[in-house]
Amino acid sequence: MTKQSYRLGCDIGGTFTDFVLLNEQTGEILTNKCLTTPKDPSDAVKTGIRDLETRSPEFVKRLTEIIHGTTLVINAIIERKGARTGLITSKGFRDVLELGREIRYAPYDIFAEFPRPLIPRNLRFEVDERVRSNGTVLKPLDRDRAREVVRELIGQGVDSIAVCLINSFENPEHEQEIKKIILEEAPDLFVSISFEVLPQIREYERTSTTVTNAYVQPLTGRYLAGLKQSLQAIGFQGDLFIMLSSGSITSVETATEFPVRIIESGPTAAVISGQFYSRLFSIPEMFCFDMGGTTAKSCLIQQGTAGVVPQFEVGRVQRFMKGSGLTIQVPVVDLMEIGAGGGSTAKISKMGTLQVGPESSGADPGPVCYGQGGAEPCVTDADLLLGYLDEDYFLGGEMQLDKEAARQKIEETIARPLQISFQQAVWGIHDLINETMAGAAKTHIAEKGGNPEVVTVTAFGGAGPVHVYGLAKKLGARKVLIPPNAGVASALGFFTAPRAFDLVRSHKAPLNEVDFAEAEEIFHDLERQGAKNLKTEGKSVELSFERSLDMRFIGQDSETGVPLPAKDFTRFQRRDIRKLFDEQYQDLYGRTYPEAPVEFVNFKVRTSLPEKTLRLPRITAKESLLKDAVKGRRPAYSDLSGDFVPFTVYDRYLLAPQMEIPGPAIIEERESTLVVGEDARVRVDEYGFLWMEIVKK
Repeated sequence: MTKQSYRLGCDIGGTFTDFVLLNEQTGEILTNKCLTTPKDPSDAVKTGIRDLETRSPEFVKRLTEIIHGTTLVINAIIERKGARTGLITSKGFRDVLELGREIRYAPYDIFAEFPRPLIPRNLRFEVDERVRSNGTVLKPLDRDRAREVVRELIGQGVDSIAVCLINSFENPEHEQEIKKIILEEAPDLFVSISFEVLPQIREYERTSTTVTNAYVQPLTGRYLAGLKQSLQAIGFQGDLFIMLSSGSITSVETATEFPVRIIESGPTAAVISGQFYSRLFSIPEMFCFDMGGTTAKSCLIQQGTAGVVPQFEVGRVQRFMKGSGLTIQVPVVDLMEIGAGGGSTAKISKMGTLQVGPESSGADPGPVCYGQGGAEPCVTDADLLLGYLDEDYFLGGEMQLDKEAARQKIEETIARPLQISFQQAVWGIHDLINETMAGAAKTHIAEKGGNPEVVTVTAFGGAGPVHVYGLAKKLGARKVLIPPNAGVASALGFFTAPRAFDLVRSHKAPLNEVDFAEAEEIFHDLERQGAKNLKTEGKSVELSFERSLDMRFIGQDSETGVPLPAKDFTRFQRRDIRKLFDEQYQDLYGRTYPEAPVEFVNFKVRTSLPEKTLRLPRITAKESLLKDAVKGRRPAYSDLSGDFVPFTVYDRYLLAPQMEIPGPAIIEERESTLVVGEDARVRVDEYGFLWMEIVKK
């Protein structure tokens, strides 16, 4: 008998922590969901694993790997709970974090605020040195002054130091010398140098990214080390992987060294799940929608691929205003995130109107109906009172909801002050959050050249299936896809994510002057570093490498990515590279300029391990009728009727392939609930996916 082995996906969200356990031999999937423990997220991980052990005894000892996604890093930045950090930079660059790009994100707002730097000015120091843009040393490093600066920072009690010197991406010698001095003076201090974090042009972005890495490195290191020890204590002997913001996964050691790479670790999993389903069903345009307890994340997936952008912002002073946050320059899946979740609070705005979100009650205390001391009504409270949720079957019946407490709070804080009926109040909360999400979604889809009326919307998260019908109608979309175990389906993305790491290094040179042997050496160095980051030393593992260049016309400010065929760079001719650039530029912008000279800016390499395939189990055909899956009927609100009407309630676990369910209906599973309006129908496929089609009138 073949010994069974397992893989576990664990996604820590703002309200719930999700688990998906995959049996690698049978394809069987077990899921679990428990409340997140904000003070120590690893407590929820251990609780969830113990719960799973009651259904699959001793699986921990047969776990080959755990893949983990977390919001720990981004929360530390937003809440300013990172380490006391110092910065060492070149003389004249002490204030680069505040100067930024000298762009006002709101030019007509004289009161516009900018994000406070993660490092205050009194912890930012300069050293006397200078490296030219070509890497030659103009002024050697003053080592005595560098040691004085290091000692002064240690005296001020810093836990971490960021080092970012001008043009160090071309010559890291001075940064490496300072790192050596730091470790001589304080061996236990955390150190981030820009050449290791982001050896790339653009001084502000490079400094901001390096500082962010240093700021969260102690916290991330302690958390991941503690998590690893806790897992080992309960018998886990496999590999622990961490989801990167780019949609791939990497070792816990690499994540500890470069925590800036896992800022969007949690939200990315849903996008990777959506990408897998898009390819599985050959859906040309899929709008992936993941609504949890705190936020809603979404992404347009085109031709089976989610876009990846090289830069994003965190901790925005104005939530939706580009330029009002801290700039981070690392690869990240191009998703949209807004403050809209089951825990989003409802209140009366200063204008005397209903406002829902972006503030959230989180996991503690949570919505009023959780009975944990929540004082403000939330979206989940409204969904419960609209009849969409069953107070006796939340999380499969493990968590009892207090319907009466939610009713009293909405009456007291929303209905009476606004002088509207209770029905208008609860529907208003539900509909307003849908409107907020739809407005943001339309903008996101339009920016990517998509059409909201032709996309297939797929919903994840505990609140996603509850709201997807209303969201799809506001978008004008007719097709909706709900995967099995939708409440934790984003965690399934961990099993489909590539094990890969992206590296980049800047080296500016005109095409007609490039030394191709030197270029090949840069690529080779990046490949060696990629292999090191994936921890393959001493292992007989076949790696693959994808090379690309960022190029631009000389004098241009933005670059164009140019993928390269897999071969030694010295085997290219200059005309080959120029042809690749012109073809890419033509595809993007409709024309190119063959007579204009071009230059290299960045060299890029993606290093990948062999992919592990995911085989979805087919649901076994059942000798049953649709009526056998009916749990009963209950009144729920219908927007079409403008009143509460009887909805038929179905048990998703009793549905068989080819069954068709007419609306109005509610389909319940342990972690989520799908609401089907009167003008929609649902079909069940062989994998247990629910395909909802909305009749367009």
